[in-house]
Amino acid sequence: MKYKYNPPTILKKIFHEFYWDTTNNKILLTFDDGPVPRSTEIILSELSKHKVKALFFCVGDNIRKHPELANTILSDGHSIGNHTFNHKILRTLSYQEKMNQIVSFNKLLQDDFGYKVKYFRPPHGRFQLATNRLLKKNNLKNVMWSLLTYDYKNNFELVKFAVTNFLKKDSIVVLHDSNKSKQIIKDAISVIIEEADKKNFTFGEPSECLK
Repeated sequence: MKYKYNPPTILKKIFHEFYWDTTNNKILLTFDDGPVPRSTEIILSELSKHKVKALFFCVGDNIRKHPELANTILSDGHSIGNHTFNHKILRTLSYQEKMNQIVSFNKLLQDDFGYKVKYFRPPHGRFQLATNRLLKKNNLKNVMWSLLTYDYKNNFELVKFAVTNFLKKDSIVVLHDSNKSKQIIKDAISVIIEEADKKNFTFGEPSECLK
């Protein structure tokens, strides 16, 4: 298999309204699919140790099941983004179903946590031409990535290769808060921190990286 770590330039040009890199030359760490018990806690511990703030693209149903983990993410100073309520691929849904997936998530965060969601990432990174209009209606910014680490394959050497060869000073890095990656997630975060330090790159918070 040929791995694709960074989306093609032509795609970035067509969908130039989306965030593919940070806007301030700082690395932004993002974590998809959580919160998940025994995974989220590891991630939060590592981020705290290294004093890095991240953006968690959570699944609404996971937040509903584990509100205490979502609370901890927010109380630790991290941000939560919309990854749909049920991790549904948007292009397989009707317009109303798409809206429900997005609106239900935002409502849960507002009603139960008093939190206004600003960012969105489509499950599996799959979107369509209509996605931008849909997000504008809900005042959301679409955050894609410039470094896919493949941590969900549970192979640390694969992550290390991706980070060593493709980490840039303005990378938006995708990691996963899931059972698939929890065995290597601590080492995955560490190798990103180490590589960034080696190259004199710095980490930023979502609010400063996504202007």
